[in-house]
Amino acid sequence: MPKVAVIQRPPVLLNRSASIERAVQSIAEAAAAGATLIVLPETYLPGYPSWIWRLAPGTDGKLVGQLHALLLDNAIDLGSDDLDPLCQSARAHAVTVVCGLNECDRRNRSGTLYNTVVVVGPDGQVLNRHRKLMPTNPERMVHGFGDASGLRTVDTPAGRVGALICWENYMPLARYALYAQGVEIYIAPTYDAGDGWISSMRHIALEGRCWVVGSGTALRASDLPDELPGRDKIFSDPNEWINDGDSLVVDPQGKIVAGPMRREQGILYAEIDIARVAPARRALDVTGHYARPDVFELRVNRAAAAAFRDH
Repeated sequence: MPKVAVIQRPPVLLNRSASIERAVQSIAEAAAAGATLIVLPETYLPGYPSWIWRLAPGTDGKLVGQLHALLLDNAIDLGSDDLDPLCQSARAHAVTVVCGLNECDRRNRSGTLYNTVVVVGPDGQVLNRHRKLMPTNPERMVHGFGDASGLRTVDTPAGRVGALICWENYMPLARYALYAQGVEIYIAPTYDAGDGWISSMRHIALEGRCWVVGSGTALRASDLPDELPGRDKIFSDPNEWINDGDSLVVDPQGKIVAGPMRREQGILYAEIDIARVAPARRALDVTGHYARPDVFELRVNRAAAAAFRDH
């Protein structure tokens, strides 16, 4: 049976190369333990902009600007070689890697960042790129709106994989789009945590009758680099847990089989039996025998968003 590894370790915030190096080290460790599907959290490269929940743009504008500039400088441009070390690691270990990242487009001189998740196959190729459809609350001061061009499932040696990011998982139609494409391993990289989030992961497993992998962010103030602008002001207590993590794996019947991994940094492992998915849908298949396409219809606009089209 395929083994999934959920990496619940912090990156080096706002340092692209150091964060990729940490990811590569974790991929090697997980692959050595027999994992064939390896998942990293939301915006792991080069880290989640956690300051947005604590700084007011109007009163802390200079500091917010400094932090955003660093985030933009260290974001991942998928049109360049930024992600090559991670892709090479996936190929070297013949594993599938799902990784969250802050994405930019330097070729077009864009200043917009996207909250993105990529699926990298065991041949080192990017199989899918999905940009978060709806940034949550203050995230809208950091990330642009994604589109549905990457709202897809992809076949991997571990099974058919689909991913939604954090509170996208509260969007019923986005979930349904993945169910309708036969998702077997539903991956949810997130910055959320807590009992409500855990309940949602169990609900999604029951609703979609699929395996659910919640990939959380476990972060302490002491994990932040000393050179982070405003560190002592924003995160004054070095012992504070900024985020609890709560990574977990849920089976197609809604049972937690691994985790939640709370206030702990490391790798969470679980074996995933894909053969359990189809039998679980005998009782409930929300896009099959339990659907009513004569009553309800979902249409997805697959066109990639573009500010300019040269006809």
